[in-house]
Amino acid sequence: MWLIFALLSAVFAALTAIFAKVGIKGVDTDLATAICTVVILILAWGIAFFRGGTSTMQTLTKQNMIFLCLSGVATGLSWIFYFKALQLGKVSQVAPVDKLSVAIAIILSVIFLGEKISTQGMIGAGMIIAGTIVLIYS
Repeated sequence: MWLIFALLSAVFAALTAIFAKVGIKGVDTDLATAICTVVILILAWGIAFFRGGTSTMQTLTKQNMIFLCLSGVATGLSWIFYFKALQLGKVSQVAPVDKLSVAIAIILSVIFLGEKISTQGMIGAGMIIAGTIVLIYS
């Protein structure tokens, strides 16, 4: 089931790039990010309320809150830089560079989370990096 959700995430991430590229024409990218964030805020809280996710809010620990907030900061900064890059560059070049986050996440998961990476995983991360370089200069 995780694969279906991951594929849906990829499809919507691709649509994000296309919609954002059209939407940021002549618009300050920080304002564009703020508008998108408000939409996400409403959507995410609506889903959490309707699906009952808010009923477990009292179980959140201090560590949960700290790291979820850090994740939110990282997401916000990612979006700010992503929208600026989209405004200045082509989607076909910006999106692959943005997806270097996959290889970076693999490396960081090994360093900070102690996750093990297989030989195939290392090769795959290397291929992502190589593919990104090819796409940047195409």
